[in-house]
Amino acid sequence: MTSLADEARLVLDNFADRTTGLFHPNLRLGVAGLSRAGKTVFITALVHNLLHGGRLSLFEAQASGRIMRSYLEEQPDDAVPRFQYEEHIRTILEDRAWPKSTRAISELRLTIEYESASGWSRMFSGGRLSLDIVDYPGEWLLDLPLLDKDFARFSAEALERARLPSRQAMAGKFLALVDGLDLGQPADEPTAQSLSTAFAEYLKACRDDSTALSTLPPGRFLMPGDLEGSPALTFAPLPVEPGRTYPKGSLAALLARRYEAYKTVVVKPFFREHFARLDRQILLVDVMQAINAGPEAVRDLETALADILGCFRPGRNSWLGSFLTRRIDRILVAATKADHLHRDSHRPLEAIVRRLLDDAIARAKFSGAETDVLALAAVRATREATVTDGDDRLPVIVGTPAAGETIGRDTFDGETETAVFPGDLPSDPARLFLPNAGKPADGIRFVRFRPPRLERTAEGLTLSLPHIRLDRALQFLLGDRLA
Repeated sequence: MTSLADEARLVLDNFADRTTGLFHPNLRLGVAGLSRAGKTVFITALVHNLLHGGRLSLFEAQASGRIMRSYLEEQPDDAVPRFQYEEHIRTILEDRAWPKSTRAISELRLTIEYESASGWSRMFSGGRLSLDIVDYPGEWLLDLPLLDKDFARFSAEALERARLPSRQAMAGKFLALVDGLDLGQPADEPTAQSLSTAFAEYLKACRDDSTALSTLPPGRFLMPGDLEGSPALTFAPLPVEPGRTYPKGSLAALLARRYEAYKTVVVKPFFREHFARLDRQILLVDVMQAINAGPEAVRDLETALADILGCFRPGRNSWLGSFLTRRIDRILVAATKADHLHRDSHRPLEAIVRRLLDDAIARAKFSGAETDVLALAAVRATREATVTDGDDRLPVIVGTPAAGETIGRDTFDGETETAVFPGDLPSDPARLFLPNAGKPADGIRFVRFRPPRLERTAEGLTLSLPHIRLDRALQFLLGDRLA
């Protein structure tokens, strides 16, 4: 995936990081998620609960009172945009709206001062850990496998996916352009742009809620940012022959060169400057959206997880070895939006994620890092209740749907609470992976709820944002570093 020169730069960068860490211990946490997974909300809720002493009963350092204070500090990387925590928390608390989703990389440093759990260590001085949170689009992770693929292999895999029954209609325009090409024809910019535009439109259509597909590289085609219109993003897969050299100046040669430029300009810097410097990783996935879209979306999510896990540099760090190579030693895969289900369905949701993760680990031949799965809601927008219908008692969730959301014939105004029966997940996750599996009989009823109003105690104190299992996530990701 990287050259010797890249590895040398990684060693030097890591040595500098670790030397600084001797005097100011830090942990770099990567937060990534595939489309609509809730990365921005997760980071905002994590920081809010640590800053305000949130209800984190399963986060041992907080629950035992060993965290003395937490505060934001200036981040170490001046060239990386700051995660706009203050803006996002204001949107959630004051506007009761969800912040805009991640479009580029950002960073935030939160420093935690704590007492050690060891009586011997407490005799000397308190501990301090700076948590450097690195937020980036999960689609960028799907670009990393491209580093090991030439243009012919990338093209073969992309075209094979485009011709799958579940994708063929969305890829129709692009495939029609490809099928009418002479790969040896002289290159011209209008043809390259037409192919690139049609390919990007197909990828964006695959990400729609009704299909909810996940394996959609190259990631920057979905969110190009300031590279939009650049030659590095003006290419598309072609049915080239492996090992064949196409004439200089031909269309195939031009797009192959631009594909290599994409890896050089976009993918390698992300890997070297950000991804390869992480210590821990949480990957947020919207599993319920894939389940609702059908078995093809579930299988595609499994493929995406396998591709992503194949990119990690896993393994435990020794004290000396960590000065030379940085390894991610803990990875948490979290199924978000658990507040859209009654708690009775949380275990089946975790079982589905575990099945996805186990299969992805086997496919990626992944080993060395500790992994876990979790059903999570970083901000809980609903509460649970029971509705009686004759002799039946139905578990429901209660919340305030966002303005414009509909259930049946009802359209909500953004102010009215309602009870929703969200549907049931299959108790056996294997049912979702059968070749002839259909969607769940009634589907999962997705309604976008507004963030909750903060609760107050009897004494009038405002509580922190409610959540589901955010404390368990923090314990897995940080607990050992605050011991």
